[in-house]
Amino acid sequence: MKKKQTLKLAFVYGILIIGSVICLFPFYWMVRTAVVDMGEVFKNPPIFFPSSMYWENFKTALSSHPFPQYFLNSTIVTGLSIVGVLLSSSLCAYSFSRINWMGRDRVFGVILTGLMLPFFVVMIPHFIGWKMLNLTDTFVPLIAPAWFGGGVFNIFLLRQFFMSIPKEMDEAAKIDGAGHLLTYWKIILPIGKQSMIVVGLLTFLASWNDYLGPLVFITSEKNYTLMLGLTLFQGTYSAQWNYMMAATSVVVLPSLVLFLIAQKHLVEGIAMTGVKG
Repeated sequence: MKKKQTLKLAFVYGILIIGSVICLFPFYWMVRTAVVDMGEVFKNPPIFFPSSMYWENFKTALSSHPFPQYFLNSTIVTGLSIVGVLLSSSLCAYSFSRINWMGRDRVFGVILTGLMLPFFVVMIPHFIGWKMLNLTDTFVPLIAPAWFGGGVFNIFLLRQFFMSIPKEMDEAAKIDGAGHLLTYWKIILPIGKQSMIVVGLLTFLASWNDYLGPLVFITSEKNYTLMLGLTLFQGTYSAQWNYMMAATSVVVLPSLVLFLIAQKHLVEGIAMTGVKG
């Protein structure tokens, strides 16, 4: 019996190790490409372990374009988007989970249909609308939607968690004279901190790594985000792949660090949101 358990455990760990290698290999290849010269990038068969490493590729890549400005732009867009999403989506989720009003569930069902609409479907109407307002080539089209609902998925995620909080807490707050806003701010948000962390992390990853949105709305290089800045290494007939991978390694680093730090909260928060439907 003990031998069977050992073999089973060894099999499970073996599968996990193989899966980890498969998942981590693209990151290794990105860093490997970042520290070689252009000659080794296209060698056939490919060299898995470079003979010499050119660490100056990182300095050259980050100094060839104004990446500090791109980093600032991405930070502004991501930071304001996170604040907007957390505030607006939590307010919507509170309304759909803690307040009884006529047609609430039907309205929520209609809103959920937005999950079936990809950005490509509404991309042209969005662009035309912001163009008519003369707000293209600004950060407004990238930030403003976060302050008006915060996204259907985020509303759904928070609603699921808020519905698991006992209604008696709302009733106790009402007896003490608290209204809906005070109940939302003093009771629901502190209890729902775990789910708010999940929404904040998902928003950070989506906004920081967003490429299509800035590509559609941003035209001036001074307003480029990091994702658009990376495309400057790729020309019409050639691409500086080693410099692009060097800059990409630096751009990806904040997302990796944040995920490693907060992965426990991410897993626990998502698990807790499915308690009640």
